[in-house]
Amino acid sequence: MSDAAADPVEPDTKDWTWTLDRRCPDCGFEAGAVTAPQVAEQTLSLTAPWRTVLEGADVADRPRPDVWSPLEYACHVRDVCRVFEGRVRQMLDQDGAQFANWDQDEAAAAGRYREQDPAVVADELVEAAVATHRTFGEVDGDAWQRRGLRSNGSEFTVLTLGQYMLHDLAHHLVDVGAVPTAADR
Repeated sequence: MSDAAADPVEPDTKDWTWTLDRRCPDCGFEAGAVTAPQVAEQTLSLTAPWRTVLEGADVADRPRPDVWSPLEYACHVRDVCRVFEGRVRQMLDQDGAQFANWDQDEAAAAGRYREQDPAVVADELVEAAVATHRTFGEVDGDAWQRRGLRSNGSEFTVLTLGQYMLHDLAHHLVDVGAVPTAADR
């Protein structure tokens, strides 16, 4: 790992909630088109390629100093599944749940994503995806409309939270080249 890989990645401060209303021009994913019954299955399909990604010889290498490596993205996707699974459970327990702030960049630094073992991350990502799949699979009826608030005030239903999460999963597959970009399709 080069010294450049030790450079911090500039935090992503964009508000990605717009992806619930329109197709992402970068990855091509249309989160708002995902129906409630599709959320659980798409969680598994959008995390399945990571085991292969994590088997790459250069998985810990950053393509540029300011861009996460595939390993770092995989750790992030694992943690996205964990955080969103917890948020769905919170919403199912309490309509109007308020989510604690989750700073993905702080999580990457504190979790030392760059130093994690890719084989362990692959197993943990599968476990997290399966748990998230199971939790979304248990949601039915009016529970899809239960609400939750992110720390920045963004409001989600269980459905829109799932859609939002799925965009994140799809987008990061494009980030690591596991699927072509929308422009390349």
